[in-house]
Order: sequence, then structure tokens, then C-alpha cells
Amino acid sequence: MTPVPRGGGPAAPGPAAVQRRPAAPRPRRVEPFVLAVLAAIAVAALLPAGGAVATGLSRGTTAGVALLFFVYGVRTEPAEALRGLRDWRLQGTIATATYVLFPLLGLLLALATGWFLDDGLVAGLLFLAALPSTVQSCVVFTAVAGGNVPGAVVSATTSNLAGIGLTPLLAALLLGSSGAGPDAAALGRIVLQLLVPFLAGLAAGRFLGGWVRRHRRSLSLLDRCVIVAVVYAAFSRGVRQGVWQQVHPAEVAVVLACAAVLLAAVLAAAWWAPRLWGAARPERVTAMFCGSNKSLVTGLPMATVLFDPHVVGLVALPVILYHPLQITVCSALAGRMAPGRP
Repeated sequence: MTPVPRGGGPAAPGPAAVQRRPAAPRPRRVEPFVLAVLAAIAVAALLPAGGAVATGLSRGTTAGVALLFFVYGVRTEPAEALRGLRDWRLQGTIATATYVLFPLLGLLLALATGWFLDDGLVAGLLFLAALPSTVQSCVVFTAVAGGNVPGAVVSATTSNLAGIGLTPLLAALLLGSSGAGPDAAALGRIVLQLLVPFLAGLAAGRFLGGWVRRHRRSLSLLDRCVIVAVVYAAFSRGVRQGVWQQVHPAEVAVVLACAAVLLAAVLAAAWWAPRLWGAARPERVTAMFCGSNKSLVTGLPMATVLFDPHVVGLVALPVILYHPLQITVCSALAGRMAPGRP
């Protein structure tokens, strides 16, 4: 029998009264966005856009990409980003993984597989390695795994800010001797089509920031629609030009294997490197997820600006393969690392 406390005090709380720790949220297993991108590739293979439709689609995606970067500028809060930069060791670790380790590994893989892969696919591997981090995904993974969420938000924001300038420069450096690489005209286009709209959005943030925050969900749908249209346009162009007839399934398998090697190597390095400066677990979690994720949303619009139209479909393929791979692997890792999980 359960003893009754003396003095008429309250009885011990029963099981129903015990407050349980809420379970950590889990990221979705499959992103609808990923399915939409894969569907766009399938439709392009069966019904590629041509003629006036292709011309209109090209103009529409150019305008859509400029609008995306304008909205990115409006969303950016410079003061918040500057405050988060105080943890320079965490931010430096993530930046090194994103813009130093990734390009070096990408270059090694390109040298190892260049004899077998099409030049456009090699360019795509190097371009993937030069991309900035994601914003939404790495923050979600960090939150689920109990990491430093403010640090992840700042890292993702600054990575994308830096990527507007660093990604084209890294791509030019890595691919300067390749016919698939961006040239001076492409770097000029990145300024006009991406940087100028972004700076305009940054200047308009004080006037439009509230409206953008109120319509965040609608604008998020807009940027994904633009990316799906970019994928459809790029792959349609490749189908019409017969590019995909030159790609063997074995090459796709090699690209996927290279993407897996990149992801595994950077995940491991970004997890263990912060121990060198005595980082706590939340900072190591943040470094691991923010350092290993690459942005499909930023990468595909940049590819359409930087690369010649006849190779952009091939260049985009490694980025498209890497994205669902990182989502799947990081979702599983974040779920296993969630606080309170046995």
C-alpha cells in the first residue's frame, strides 16, 4: 500500500500529473520540394520545352531569380548577423568547412574521376563544392539535435551572404582552365542578376521587412516554384541538345558516390575539428550540420547565370543529387542525436 503522508499534506502526484519532457521534433523524411525537383526532371525528359515556350521560360526564370535574391536581401537583418559573428571560432570552423575543405575535397574527387566523367559533370562537382550552406535545413537539423540554434542561423545567413561573391570566385578559380567554367562575362551577370537585386532588397528591408515576414510562407512557396522552373528549363535544354544521350548511368552512379564521399568526409571533419578548441556539444552539432549542407536553392540560380546554357543541365546534376542525400542522412543523424533520445 502507498503510505499516506502525515499532516494531511498533498499526496504524491500520480502518473498523469508527472510532466514529461516533450519529444524532440523530427524533420520530414522526404521533402515535397525534392519530389517536385525530381518531377521537373522527369517532365523535362518526356516533354522538354521548346520554341516560344522555352524563350518565355528563360526570360521568366531570369526575372524569377532576380526576384528571389531581392527577397533574400529584404529578409536579411545585418544587425543580427553581426551580433552572431562574436563566436568567431564556431563561425570560422563552419566557413572553413564550407569554403576551404569542401573545395579541396571537390578538387581531389574531380582529379580522381575526371578521366571517366563528362566535363560538365566534373564542373558540377566543383561547383557543388563551392556553394554556400543551406538556411532552413541546417537550422532545423541543429535544433532537433540540440545544437546552438542562434549560431546556426548566423552561420547560414553569413554563408549565403558570402556565397554571392565567393561561389563565383571559387568556381572561376577551380574551373578557370576548363571550357565549362565561368568567364568574366558570367561574373558580370552574377553582379547584375544576383548581387544588385540582393543589395536593393537589403536597402528596402526597412520598408518591406514586415510585409515579407507576414507572407513568409507564400514567399517560400514562390522561391521553390522558381527553382523547379529553373530545373525544368535547364534539363529541357539538355534534352533538346542531346546532352543526356552522352551521360552513361555509370557516370551518374560515380557522381552519386562522389557526393556521398563529400558528405561523409565533411560531416566527420566538422564534428571532430571543434574539439581542437574545446567546443561544447551544441557548437559541435552546429558546425557539423552547417558545415556539411549545400544550398540547392542558391546553387541552381547561380548555375544558370555562371555557366553556358549547353552545360548547365550537367552542372546542376551533382547539386541535385547531393540535396536529397544530405536531407536523408542529416535527418537520420539529427533524430538519433536529439536530446533525451535513449
